[in-house]
Amino acid sequence: MSAMPSVSRVPLKIGVIVGSVRPGRFADTVARWFVSEAGRRDDMDVHVIDLSEPALAAELKLSLGDDGAPSGTPGLAERVGGLDGFVVVTPEYNHGYPASLKLAIDHVHAEWRAKPVGFVSYGGMAGGARAVEQLRQVFAELHTVTLRDTVAFPMAWEKFDEDGRPFDEGGPAKAAAVLLDQLDWWGRTLREGRAARPYGG
Repeated sequence: MSAMPSVSRVPLKIGVIVGSVRPGRFADTVARWFVSEAGRRDDMDVHVIDLSEPALAAELKLSLGDDGAPSGTPGLAERVGGLDGFVVVTPEYNHGYPASLKLAIDHVHAEWRAKPVGFVSYGGMAGGARAVEQLRQVFAELHTVTLRDTVAFPMAWEKFDEDGRPFDEGGPAKAAAVLLDQLDWWGRTLREGRAARPYGG
């Protein structure tokens, strides 16, 4: 009878959260590229959480008094709770991150705790840096560990070709690899910690 694989060898379940819901958003290009980079690894299973999905959009409108998600659809908290870590793809709007992303973050509570969060940002000259720094404060309150290194695309709409690939493949790919390596270390360390002793922060 073969031994069960150790927790550390089981692929991490990583959620890539697409934070913009604007029509014509550039988030699709950035998110698809990052998911393709993460998909090259065999130590992670990537799950996209797109806030523009009809079921999620309906659920998040609960706070505005609208109808909830269709019955039988996994809610946001359930999806977040089943994951080991996250990468948030965020634009920078007016020196901040989208309201849709704040609504989604606040809609979930304990399911975020003791898990790592990384960031892929895009925008104008700052490449989304100000949005990321604000998000670090929000996620700290939720007892997550935010990763030091990020992937950023200043003037993002000038950085991708018509196939959705960066003109400079090397730089962004290297930055993504660093982020994913950090996510792997923190994701496994915190998963083992939660398995050994429930987090009670």
